[in-house]
Amino acid sequence: MWLPWPYAMLGAIALSLCWVVVRPAPHPTSDPTSDPTSDPTTRLRATVAPFAGEIALVLVLYSLWRIAGQLSVLHTDGAEQRGLDLWRLERALHLPSELAIQRAVLPHPWIVQAANVYYAVVHVPALIAMLVWLFVRHRDRYPGVRDTLALLTGACLLIQLVPVMPPRFMPSLGFVDTGHLYGQSVYTQLGRGASDQLSAMPSVHVGWAVLVGLVVVTASTSRWRWLVLAHPIATAAVVVVTANHWWLDGVVAVGLLGAAMAIDVLFRRAWLRRAWSRRTWAPVPVEPAVEPAFEPAVEPAFEPAVEPLPVPALVTDPLMSKT
Repeated sequence: MWLPWPYAMLGAIALSLCWVVVRPAPHPTSDPTSDPTSDPTTRLRATVAPFAGEIALVLVLYSLWRIAGQLSVLHTDGAEQRGLDLWRLERALHLPSELAIQRAVLPHPWIVQAANVYYAVVHVPALIAMLVWLFVRHRDRYPGVRDTLALLTGACLLIQLVPVMPPRFMPSLGFVDTGHLYGQSVYTQLGRGASDQLSAMPSVHVGWAVLVGLVVVTASTSRWRWLVLAHPIATAAVVVVTANHWWLDGVVAVGLLGAAMAIDVLFRRAWLRRAWSRRTWAPVPVEPAVEPAFEPAVEPAFEPAVEPLPVPALVTDPLMSKT
């Protein structure tokens, strides 16, 4: 269904080389009056290079996601028992029954088929559309969202190395694999599909959808931005109707998203900046010399010299001394 990881990695390498070639050369400081943006070639490079670099990075992350998804099926022992444990935990927490929701929707084939299509098609394009929109319209927000996405996906992949059986593999509980029922499944044989079939915990679908909703609502100023919240709501409903995930799969994914956002705020934007400012090898910034303002010389006020009065000599006349 989706791009195989070897092709994605080749695309990342090609775009990385493109970024190296087209990135603008550093502007010399010898001629501060020249404007580098006046050159059309420089403007084109400054536009193409960021896109090439970011797409290459996203393709690398996508490749790692696909590779990790295939690694988690090397050991499938205990996957069914973990799925049953999640089912029992949800009953103990009094969460809504996935089975009851699926049985309520199964009599309506068009709803089930629409859910299958939504699960298979909307997941990745919605995330890509959000990243492109953010990079073009709100580039100052893009690095934080990209890093949060990487942290979230990496944490999900680490947990998914422990396989957990999704509800659709448990017909004994009454669940139906709606994808295979209508020939719309994105999976083929076990562990060989668009992603690993036992990577049910946590749900990357739900985590990415909630991230898309949060980013659009907080970054956009349009009054229509709230409509994007229908995407995470629909995704949470679709993964349950199609029996691809448990409720707790989505709950854990949202919790990991909150942790990833907190890590990005607390460390990348605060601690790393302070560490960077305290680095000992950094050159000391030199402030440019400022010419003193011209001040005309002020002549001192004329003060005439005052001659001291003569001091009378002591009287030494003997006649006056006798009196």
